[in-house]
Amino acid sequence: MLLQLDPTRFIQVYIAQGFVMVVFAFIAYKILKRDTKRLNVIFSMIYIANVIGTIANFIYAPLSNVAVVTILNFVTNFCAVFGLIFLVIFELIVLKSEKVITVGKQWIILILYGIASFGMFFFLLIPGAGVDLNPSTEWKPVWNLPIYIYAMIVLTIAVVPSIYLSIKISNQFEDKKLKRKWNFFILGMIFLYFFPYAIFTSNFLNISSIRTIIGLICLVLAILGGYFIYYGVGRQIER
Repeated sequence: MLLQLDPTRFIQVYIAQGFVMVVFAFIAYKILKRDTKRLNVIFSMIYIANVIGTIANFIYAPLSNVAVVTILNFVTNFCAVFGLIFLVIFELIVLKSEKVITVGKQWIILILYGIASFGMFFFLLIPGAGVDLNPSTEWKPVWNLPIYIYAMIVLTIAVVPSIYLSIKISNQFEDKKLKRKWNFFILGMIFLYFFPYAIFTSNFLNISSIRTIIGLICLVLAILGGYFIYYGVGRQIER
């Protein structure tokens, strides 16, 4: 059975998030259209992961089957968390080169972080530990403390080394123009990192006004973050 979405939620899901999805899909398309070499694919996955998560959100938003909605919500959350590791791999390649960060090492990082990200699923099997998403929550995801703490830890596992690597790379630039562009990349990266932290926190607090405010802030930061990252390095790796 399909739910009758209220106008506010419809705008948030299908208009606001839909717009972000289109922007991200277009950027990924531009990157891959130019070249499908490994660095381009990794860089595009930063955007593609968010696109997949948004599509899952589109699908479950009007549904009222608890099991289906819960699983698709997990897909959305998983993509938001797992997508961050592509930033780390991209920075490692920029810093060390593709010869050092081989395909094998890349897969090891992806698999290990993927397992850590997938760990959120097991909290859904424990009552009161995962995400509540049912008629009692008005079909809005409400996070319990155990999964919230776990998600924050997994996010931080990617965020801390990524910020460290980005600063280290910035310090190596002697060309002021390249350094300025890389600083745009860092700013965009921080904006994107803010997104899952803020959304997961608002879902944990479950306060309507905070959900709305954070939703609006994240909409702006997601668009700016995605563009700044592309502006900082995307055009260069397209060539």
